[in-house]
Amino acid sequence: MYKSYPKTQFIGQKIIYLPSCHSTNDLAAESLRHNDPEGTLYVTDEQTAGRGQRGNEWKANTGENLTFSFIVHPDFLKATEQFRLSIAISLGIHDFLTDVLHDQVNIKWPNDLYYSDQKLGGILIENSLSGAMLTGSVVGIGLNINQFVFPIVTATSLRQITGREYSLESLLEQLCIRLEERYLQLKNGAYIHQKEQYLKRLYRFEEWHRFQDSTGKIFNGQITGVAEFGQLEVTTETGLRYFDIKEISFVR
Repeated sequence: MYKSYPKTQFIGQKIIYLPSCHSTNDLAAESLRHNDPEGTLYVTDEQTAGRGQRGNEWKANTGENLTFSFIVHPDFLKATEQFRLSIAISLGIHDFLTDVLHDQVNIKWPNDLYYSDQKLGGILIENSLSGAMLTGSVVGIGLNINQFVFPIVTATSLRQITGREYSLESLLEQLCIRLEERYLQLKNGAYIHQKEQYLKRLYRFEEWHRFQDSTGKIFNGQITGVAEFGQLEVTTETGLRYFDIKEISFVR
């Protein structure tokens, strides 16, 4: 499995497949420390200790989904610009999912992928810094592909949406191409263009909705932007507010 390589310059040109592992992000972090080639990718059928944002656990049925991590060296980005990488990676996955599903794909801040109101997957990026610059990044991605039953109603998969079963290897090749396109676009200075596209694809962008903040207060607000450091910009009835991860959630 995973014996073919995508038509890319570096992402996925070295693929390490493990039937089971604790965390592909942890393995990729080791690879980064050992100075393995940029784009080295770890993919598994089963993670026993997968992680999401801020230590959340990531669970997926064995062998039914895409669970992988790869390394890049975004040394063209300052530490204060690291959310730009998150934008580029989110756009790459959005491009890929739109190729398959055509419409109703959104990016839910900061970096989940949604189909309509249901979660298709998520991203966990862990960066290494040297002084004021990034030196290396581990990009972890989990996408629901062939799983048909979920413990929560807010999750979905490509198979649930289309009724088709997919080749994970083929999809990984296509996804690597899209990810590299967006990464190179960022490297070539297209951040402003990418941020504009990110906002246009942002879940419930510029829609009034009920939110809850980390104190439990419920309020009406409208997502109007994302700050340079990645905070969500929300216009409320009392003024503009900024929120970090875990500081705000939608009220259904």
